[in-house]
Amino acid sequence: MTIEKTNRINALLDFYEPLLTQKQTKYIDYYYREDLSLGEIAENYHVSRQAVYDNIKRTENILTAYEEKLQLYQQFQRLNQQIEQIKTYAVNQYPEDTKLLQLLERLESIEE
Repeated sequence: MTIEKTNRINALLDFYEPLLTQKQTKYIDYYYREDLSLGEIAENYHVSRQAVYDNIKRTENILTAYEEKLQLYQQFQRLNQQIEQIKTYAVNQYPEDTKLLQLLERLESIEE
């Protein structure tokens, strides 16, 4: 499992977790956020490793389908890029403008 894939799944979980079943959420949370192995998850829930694997793969596909349709994560990334560009420009072009810098701080706090 690559770091990029882990980061992407965790980001998709941040947006779409409420749309998953409790079982899907638990398995994928343990696998991606808690870094448990398939065997550890299977042991905790008294199921086979294959059952855990299948559930996680299905859930990954569901998360990807939600993102393809709703594009919340993609929009979030674009918004963050635009905010970074605005901040860089404002700090370089108007470093003494305290009102502008305050507004940028407020904008940053909104995204958190």
